[in-house]
Amino acid sequence: MATRTPDLEDAPAQARTTVNEPAGASSSSRPRPALIRTIACVVGGASLGAEIAAARLLAPYFGASTIIWANTIATVLVALSVGYAVGGRLADRRSDLRGLCTIIAVAAVLLAVVPFVADPFLRLSVRALGALSVGGFLGSLAAVLVLVAIPVMLLGTVAPYANRLMLTAVHETGSVTGSLYAISTAGALVGTFAAALLLIPVIGTHRTFIVFALALALAAALGFGSRRAALLPIAIALLLLISPPGVGTDVAGARVIYSAETSYQYVRVLQFRNGERWLQLNEGVAIHSLYRPWSYLTDGYWDDFLVLPASAERGVPARVAILGDAAGTVARAYGHYFPQTRVDAVELDGALSSIGRRYFGLRGARLHLYTADARPWLAANANRYDAIFLDAYRQPYIPFYLVTREFFASVRAHLRPGGMLIVNVGHVPGSNALEEVVSATLRAVFPFVARDVVSSGNSLVLASSAAVSAARLAAAAPSLPDGLGSFADTVAARLGPALPGGRVYTDDRAPVEWLTDLSILRYATGRR
Repeated sequence: MATRTPDLEDAPAQARTTVNEPAGASSSSRPRPALIRTIACVVGGASLGAEIAAARLLAPYFGASTIIWANTIATVLVALSVGYAVGGRLADRRSDLRGLCTIIAVAAVLLAVVPFVADPFLRLSVRALGALSVGGFLGSLAAVLVLVAIPVMLLGTVAPYANRLMLTAVHETGSVTGSLYAISTAGALVGTFAAALLLIPVIGTHRTFIVFALALALAAALGFGSRRAALLPIAIALLLLISPPGVGTDVAGARVIYSAETSYQYVRVLQFRNGERWLQLNEGVAIHSLYRPWSYLTDGYWDDFLVLPASAERGVPARVAILGDAAGTVARAYGHYFPQTRVDAVELDGALSSIGRRYFGLRGARLHLYTADARPWLAANANRYDAIFLDAYRQPYIPFYLVTREFFASVRAHLRPGGMLIVNVGHVPGSNALEEVVSATLRAVFPFVARDVVSSGNSLVLASSAAVSAARLAAAAPSLPDGLGSFADTVAARLGPALPGGRVYTDDRAPVEWLTDLSILRYATGRR
């Protein structure tokens, strides 16, 4: 009987769809599916956890604006895309478990050193920001993003690599790929919430990087399956014992008496030989609260809040709200000079209020402290005030929702007739763009807007439903508490009309990040 070689059509369907074994692998040595799924879950968590940690690492220096988040997300997406492409090529050439675990181990090492290697670049960014050097500022930002991108790119290679290891037949491609994507996404979800809600608040940003690196190292060690492989997670775990470096610039003549990373920012308290104390946040360029044990005055913009309400028809306020109290410089002064005034001091970061009580003499018979975001707190508050102080603009990152017509309308609704809103507007020296926007937006809500120019980089913008008068302030000066009368005359001489121009910002459109970034760029390049 004649015979013939069987055609492809004669082969069973199962045989036709068998996936060829890659170099270095065999059916007997194929890794357990449970192990691959575990690796995919851990890698997914580390990828998104690293993204959250990276944004947090950058926030003290560059802010947490939508631009910074966009840069961080874009960096991670580009890195993952490159990793997917590279991983696919590697999987086709050689896809064995040892190769996969080697990639994960390298990514673990790089991720663990990111916060330590990034520190010099971030310190450079502080000096560049302080000197308004855009080249150094952007260069440092790019350098840190690249540092994060490399380990994330390696993690991106894991998805196609793991998929290739799991496949045994072509007809399983859909179910295998889908299950790995689902497991990886579930891990990413866990990593995101673990970083944001647990790790960063409890152990800080630097150690969050190390924890995710440790998880990757443990996953790689499981894949290697040898005692020697356990050395890597042990080495990374030891990095948890190293205290993270502090943030901020050095200040001559001062020593750090307190530093911590709160849920929102890095905080430190500086003390000088004469007892004066400064509160610095994040990059350390600005002073956010100031304490002098021998005085309630600071020779800074905080003092103006004590006398400016006397320029409005209500005079010295019976009740004030401070939105953005920090460590309570203004609240403390009100408790001394105007003990009958009720002060509702609102601060998003409750740790700053605690620091204020401990280091900045924050106390007062009628002082009430609230830990809340300014705008939601005001919206939920039915009280009305003689004066509201807004001191929550912290360059280069300003909450856009506190610079809008809708917010200022809410403020006006909480003011008594003739009450006053005072907004502290810090800005790049010589650049009035932010103040113009604030003034224009205030004019859309209040009929009377004025300005008090404190310095080349700082103005207080006043708004009221009644006329603001320098003459009224000067007339009230003799009746003010001792130490404030002559200062009130000085402030009255500075009062003038608000700046013209500017665009009215709304909740729908308030590009404050572009405004501040362009101001820094123009200043650094010599354009005013």
